[in-house]
Amino acid sequence: MKNYEKDFPLTLSKTKVKSSGKKFNLAIPAERKKYFEAKAGKEIKELKKYLKNNTFIAYWLGKKNSGKGTYSKLMMEIFGEDKIGHISVGDVVRSVHRDMDDKKKKKELVEYLAKNYRGYISVDEAIRALLARDTKTLLPTEFILTLVKREIDKMPKKTLFIDGFPRELDQVSYSLYFRDLINYRQDPDIFAAIDIPEAVIDERMKYRVVCPKCQTPRNLKLLATQKVGYDKEEKKFYLICDDPACNGARMSAKEGDNLGIESIRARIELDDKLIDKVFSLHGVPKILLRNSIPVKEAKKLVDNYEITPEYVYKLEKNNKVKVIEKPWTIKDDQGREAYSLLSPPVVVSLIKQLAAILTR
Repeated sequence: MKNYEKDFPLTLSKTKVKSSGKKFNLAIPAERKKYFEAKAGKEIKELKKYLKNNTFIAYWLGKKNSGKGTYSKLMMEIFGEDKIGHISVGDVVRSVHRDMDDKKKKKELVEYLAKNYRGYISVDEAIRALLARDTKTLLPTEFILTLVKREIDKMPKKTLFIDGFPRELDQVSYSLYFRDLINYRQDPDIFAAIDIPEAVIDERMKYRVVCPKCQTPRNLKLLATQKVGYDKEEKKFYLICDDPACNGARMSAKEGDNLGIESIRARIELDDKLIDKVFSLHGVPKILLRNSIPVKEAKKLVDNYEITPEYVYKLEKNNKVKVIEKPWTIKDDQGREAYSLLSPPVVVSLIKQLAAILTR
């Protein structure tokens, strides 16, 4: 991904305001509400007024694990699920897999496809491709569009954040007319790109762990649980699931995660090309969100509690594990020392840029 600081200066990521001297706990919903009001209250009010009678479509552009789903959920938290909808193309495709095991749901799906799908392969061929596909095989774009349209038809008209489309370079042209294909009003469509250093994705993957019982994900380095254990034989620290129903289950890494970003290198490079292509388009509003801030700029742009913490562990003499928290420092893609940001400050930047596009 190119460096867009000329067109999207670092100040677009600024969340530090004179009136917000208070420290907010961004893990608590009630605290987040106060935080968003302090940081972007004016813009939130403007957008709420806009959303009373209008909608828009925003296409997420970002690498795998860049936070698209999290940012969408925070927008729903701020503006309400009656106003904001999030559609993940990957989730839609996975739900179709499940529907095919239910005779009634399968019948409904096939009937919908027969009425709405237009493409160069038959409905049966498209379904077989979906059921037999591996992670590297892409379904026909026309088929994907029909599945997404079906998902949209299930919900009342609302602003949509589309995650996972466009996914190929030749799908960019489809996305330019997507709002017309799904019978939306002539409301704005916006591309929202997430600039996230590869180092962030790499460590999110390498240190990711999952509870074997409830499947809750955490991160040994970046999202610790309340209890941490130590394996004397392996000489490793591990997280213990917070859910009481899991009876202290030890969380473990998924196979292949230790490879980090290299396991998805081809996808990462394609995502960069997609963002660069979209940002060369004329006539479509664009938003750039930064996951990180150079260390040298951090003090004037963000508050300390908005920086992602890193957790380091120390085994004490009584065999208890001491958890030490410090700011997480990484190298951004320009080679600068940088801090990764928590999700709420990124969403503040999203809100401010949306308000500038839609209400002024």
